[in-house]
Amino acid sequence: LGDAVRADATVTFGTYKPGLLIDPAAERAGALHLVDIGLGPELPDIPDLEVLQYADVAALLPVPGAESDKYRRGVVGVVAGSARYPGAAVLAVSGALRGGAGAVRYVGPGADAVIARHPETLVHPGPPSKAGRVQAWVVGPGLGDGAEAAEAVRDVLAAEVAVLVDADGLRLLDAGAVRARTAPTVLTPHAGEAAALLGVPREEIEAGRLAAVRELAARYRATVLLKGSTTLVAADDPGTPVRVNPTGTSWLATAGSGDVLSGLTGSLLAAGLAPRDAASAAAHLHGLAARHASDGSPVAAQDVAEAIPAAWRDVRA
Repeated sequence: LGDAVRADATVTFGTYKPGLLIDPAAERAGALHLVDIGLGPELPDIPDLEVLQYADVAALLPVPGAESDKYRRGVVGVVAGSARYPGAAVLAVSGALRGGAGAVRYVGPGADAVIARHPETLVHPGPPSKAGRVQAWVVGPGLGDGAEAAEAVRDVLAAEVAVLVDADGLRLLDAGAVRARTAPTVLTPHAGEAAALLGVPREEIEAGRLAAVRELAARYRATVLLKGSTTLVAADDPGTPVRVNPTGTSWLATAGSGDVLSGLTGSLLAAGLAPRDAASAAAHLHGLAARHASDGSPVAAQDVAEAIPAAWRDVRA
């Protein structure tokens, strides 16, 4: 709070502190250097935070076996887009196709745009519950706020598979329906959407991201990926460390990038990853893909989607 030094480098002792890893403090810390002063035996067994490295993410990524087919690898359903925002459907499907699942089902009014860009997509007019079997649903990007959008969100939340809710879906969801679900739920708000879900000013979220993501996860009994300059992933178990994503670039603040992330995360869910792992791995790959696509220059969301395979190879190598 208040004035603070903007350091070129910070030396910290014993262990990393949350403020050194999470904005707004992290952006002022500069390069971090940890000095071991023998505090190991005094530190808690379960930390407040953890950061996945390449090897951790590589161990999570699905790899098809010799007997795999598109259905055994998992099918992810995407309910996104509208007459006003057909691009959201294309971007969410773009992320999903590169996320490890064997097939993508699309439900919504953006079918023509989706097929034109990705002819391998399985499309259905809806409702989602009639579209065919999936192992996970992604709902919300570009849906709008009409009656059909609200009904699509209700239909998806009633499914007994993992569900990711993003963007317009967050405004349309019923909190009680989310808490009552027995299958996993992942919410992916940015700071403004998180503020609306918690009923607090956006500034409160941005000044206290760690507390906010924990509160969201507890209140909605869901895994929460809080997007922003620091992306955090929290499970609804208060004893589980919050994960801080170490990848990304400021150029990632561009329209549609969140839609790509939603599709990518949903695909990893369909491929069999646990919600916290799927969200963490997706955020890591998404941020790394943005670095590959940008290389110091402006980047568009579709560029990020197309760079996901390079990020995947980078992590596995």
